[in-house]
Amino acid sequence: MSEPRQVLLINPTITSKRHARFPLAVLSLSAALTGRYRPIILDGNIDRNFVATAVNRVGSGGIAAVGVTVMGGPQLVSAIAVSRAIRAQAPEVPIVWGGAFPTVCPEATVNSPYVDYAVRSQGEETFLELLDAITAGGSDAPTGVRGLSWRSGDCAVHNPERQFSAVALDRTLPYQTLENPQQYLTHTYLGSRTAGYQAALGCRFRCTFCGVATMYRGRMALPTAARLEQDLGFLQRQLGVNGIQFYDHNFFDREVDMAPLLEVLAKFQLPWWCFARSDALANLSEASWKLVRKSRLRMTYIGAESPSDWLLHDIRKGTRADQTFAAIEQCRRYGVVPELSFMLAPPQDPEGETERTFEFIRLIKRFHPPTEVMIYIYTPLPTRRDNTNAAAARMADTLRDGSGAPVAFPRTADEWAQPSWVRYWCHKDAPWLSERLRRRIVDFTTVLGCRFPTIMDVRAPRWGKAALRGLAAWRYRYGRYGNPWELRASSRLIRQWDPRVLSL
Repeated sequence: MSEPRQVLLINPTITSKRHARFPLAVLSLSAALTGRYRPIILDGNIDRNFVATAVNRVGSGGIAAVGVTVMGGPQLVSAIAVSRAIRAQAPEVPIVWGGAFPTVCPEATVNSPYVDYAVRSQGEETFLELLDAITAGGSDAPTGVRGLSWRSGDCAVHNPERQFSAVALDRTLPYQTLENPQQYLTHTYLGSRTAGYQAALGCRFRCTFCGVATMYRGRMALPTAARLEQDLGFLQRQLGVNGIQFYDHNFFDREVDMAPLLEVLAKFQLPWWCFARSDALANLSEASWKLVRKSRLRMTYIGAESPSDWLLHDIRKGTRADQTFAAIEQCRRYGVVPELSFMLAPPQDPEGETERTFEFIRLIKRFHPPTEVMIYIYTPLPTRRDNTNAAAARMADTLRDGSGAPVAFPRTADEWAQPSWVRYWCHKDAPWLSERLRRRIVDFTTVLGCRFPTIMDVRAPRWGKAALRGLAAWRYRYGRYGNPWELRASSRLIRQWDPRVLSL
């Protein structure tokens, strides 16, 4: 019997080796391919010379295809670098991109000469069918593979969507195939050996600014309690994990479905972190909150987004500002730190909404000072015309830059990799921001972060955090945010971490 064809699965560099977590996307692909193909995982967060490693691996022969998981922003830059290098070394080897970027921007992906195929949304079944077509050696175009985009001459072809699937929840991730899985366990405020883990798939909501809505189109599936217990048992007993960061896009869903999972977490009592919605937390029963306390949930990331209910309605968030306070109150009562994210400077009224959000944040800090705050710029991503999120498409059509001209999104991956669009994808800048407003947001973020240093920073010394609080106190009290040069210098001196990086 012949050996299975080899497939190289690449997770391009997106963070430092210190902050690397399990490459869950390529692990899930590996689990789906095993038995029919021989997957080889290459993680650019661990192998800092991964481009050369990939070129050598492909150059040695025997690789049927290369799969690259790609988020927008900094990972796009490294994905382009490795794809270009592979194309130059072995132009006959198909290069397939999957993940958030090709899902949101499939046309820009296949407009790039170093990508042959773009896998949209969930990639396991689409990639497997594409590999079968490639290895069969036929000359027919892959028109029957759902969820696939590709080029035919000068035209981009987008095959029909693939239906949501929960099959991945039945597969066990092959952690043992990674070179030294222990190196993915890092020291965080949760524990000395913290692991990244994803239990559920998708999200039931369709927020217009969120790429998850494009990826899953309002669908979600939870694991069984038995599956969660099996995975946590493996991580704890075999790898010595003592803290968990759940990367579920929305951990708390319908309470009746969540209760069995909370019981499992209460059994293990591993300190954990997760995403949640304010309405779900505000409506959680006392019995479930008691399980939350017993399970040792340390912090939950809540998309508060805005203090303005009209904006929350327009972006289809489905929550209200008063529910933000209700969720904070429940978190305070049960010993959970709420971590709130806000999207500043929406194009409808960037300056006015930003100032209202600043005041809302100050109100929250008076209400419950331990609340963590994450600040981003509102930057909705482009929406495909065939996407079912019509509200997002309408909003994208109304975007204007500072001069009033329509915002034209990039048409290729190389254009998206330009610094200004990397900042846009990372919610750090937008074409409609004035320089004055951009500077004010940066200055406010600096003062707020120094006045209330994050508990997630386990590197900065206590004396350093105390010094920052003291230095920032007068600025925060009187609202004097402008040019906090002394705070920036002090932050660099004590090597203060940015909590937005720690939440990756």
